[in-house]
Amino acid sequence: MSNPEITVRLATAADAAAIAEIYNREVAESTATFDLVPRSVEAQREWIADRSGAFAAIVGVDPATRRVVSFAALSPYKERAAYRTTVENSIYVHRDVAGRGVGRQVLTHLLDVARASGFHSVIARIEASSQASRALHAACGFELVGIEREVGRKFNRWLDVAVMQHLL
Repeated sequence: MSNPEITVRLATAADAAAIAEIYNREVAESTATFDLVPRSVEAQREWIADRSGAFAAIVGVDPATRRVVSFAALSPYKERAAYRTTVENSIYVHRDVAGRGVGRQVLTHLLDVARASGFHSVIARIEASSQASRALHAACGFELVGIEREVGRKFNRWLDVAVMQHLL
């Protein structure tokens, strides 16, 4: 896959193992997530089940192999009622296809889902040194709105979070 065209669709319980594989590698080897404990396939199924309707989880699938190569989701931003039109996004791309446009296709689709669901603002919270993720979000219309200093700790180091926002 040099510049793959992928199929983007809603995630189903059948995608749990593939999503867990992508996610757990990031848990173990990177700061893309601040999770410290890998997810079981059953926990991943529950995560998918919790993401329906406006707070959808989607997957990017290579049509040639039918392999899930990316996933993304919308989550509530804050609990208070005034925040209801704002969501937080998450997106993960299998390392085998990183840098080939998959993330942009999936994130663009996720923004379309957010817009169709009536949201006004999408927030991305990205480990600040992740230039690839920040560039992906910028390419999709997100702007840097702030840096949260030393809010996470992983691999024995303090981590900053870049907060990026896209107004729909």
